[in-house]
Amino acid sequence: MFSSFFASKKWALWAYGGIALILLALVYITHLNVQINSWYASFYDIMQNVKEHNVQDFWDSIEQFLYIAMPYVAVNMLLSFFASHWVFRWREAMSFAYIELWRDTQKDIEGSSQRIQEDVYRLAKILEDLGIKAVKALMTLIAFIPVLWALSEHMPLPVLKDIPGSLVWVALLVSIGGLGVSWFVGIKLPHLEYNNQKTEAAFRKELVLAEDDKQKYASQQQISNLFSALKANYYKLFLHYGYFNLWLISFSQVLVIVPYVLMGGGLFTGAITLGTLVQVSNAFSQVRESFSVFIDNWTTVTELRSIYKRLKEFQINIKFKR
Repeated sequence: MFSSFFASKKWALWAYGGIALILLALVYITHLNVQINSWYASFYDIMQNVKEHNVQDFWDSIEQFLYIAMPYVAVNMLLSFFASHWVFRWREAMSFAYIELWRDTQKDIEGSSQRIQEDVYRLAKILEDLGIKAVKALMTLIAFIPVLWALSEHMPLPVLKDIPGSLVWVALLVSIGGLGVSWFVGIKLPHLEYNNQKTEAAFRKELVLAEDDKQKYASQQQISNLFSALKANYYKLFLHYGYFNLWLISFSQVLVIVPYVLMGGGLFTGAITLGTLVQVSNAFSQVRESFSVFIDNWTTVTELRSIYKRLKEFQINIKFKR
């Protein structure tokens, strides 16, 4: 899965040069995010104290935002474009490596065509997507933890205000707790996704074979049995994703108000300004979301685990059934 791309001289430039370029783009995006966070403080302070500012200050602030936002949009677009090409090269390397081994396999392996054609691409695409998000989260933490730590000095709540970096610790504890609950609530999902891919492959294979011989394949009884198995697995999947999504959506919605609950009281006592409150809210969200990157992408993580399991199984089979 990995050696065909990352251990190949043919693909070395794309593999490692591509990663280096992606990392540089993520560093620049993180830098712009920090600038936007600082902009929040000055802009909302202008909005709160309109008597101390004029309309030109307002437009100057808008112009400052555009100077930050436009490069942010452009670099994100270019990153997405390049990452798509990068992941396709990885897919190409994996596909031809698997095909070479598969050609010499004496026994047929369940869902071979699907695993080479579909699962390889999905694995590369999901790893690229999650990898970028994970690295971006790490860079965001490096950039924003000092910001949030400094903003914790404005904490108005009696107990938390005596703890250095209290906002950082709250974000960390909330994220660890959320990850633990997510793991428990979604513990059955990877196995169900794996079964789902197997039943889908069996159903698809029967239809493909019937294209050449409708008399032998895809009879009413065969199709009915295969679809019943597919339906039963999907119904289980829908049920388990139902209560998992209930937890995930509830968790994300509650976290929206956490920084306001922690800091909002200081706005009324004069301990903080509106700009500081908005800056805290944004910095807290950046840090919390970075800590929770795998919680927010748990469905994708589940899919990745099931695809990896299927490809690992396929890889073992084509190596030992030659």
